[in-house]
Amino acid sequence: MVVNAAVHYACLAMMDLAIHGVDGAPVRSGEIIRRNEIPGPYLAQILRTLKSAGWVKAIRGSQGGYQLIVQPDAITLLDIAETIGCHDSISPAQDDEPSAQAALKKHWRAADEQSRIQLSRVRLGDVIRSVQESDQPMFYI
Repeated sequence: MVVNAAVHYACLAMMDLAIHGVDGAPVRSGEIIRRNEIPGPYLAQILRTLKSAGWVKAIRGSQGGYQLIVQPDAITLLDIAETIGCHDSISPAQDDEPSAQAALKKHWRAADEQSRIQLSRVRLGDVIRSVQESDQPMFYI
């Protein structure tokens, strides 16, 4: 599985909504763009996809923005990748394929499967907690 820019940006946007949407306050797309350096049109497309998945809610009006409406611990990075459209990078082996190509595809598929397993183990909440822990000031005596 090749994790593309759209998946990366979707994860950043969802993390931003979870971290900055304190007490359910909507987060403006401009703030997400500024904090995460996501291209505006790209973010709009990603937020539409996340809204269709039922993970994000759009609120209209002058105080509007976006809210994360699912718990970050309920979503894995694999869920996000599959929702945004990250697909397998290796085409199925063909019967008439040269043996060297078939052998390589076997290893690429194994690597792909391992990446899927890893992404399925990591929840969005895990990543958010690691960011919050790394942002804690260190005190030395």
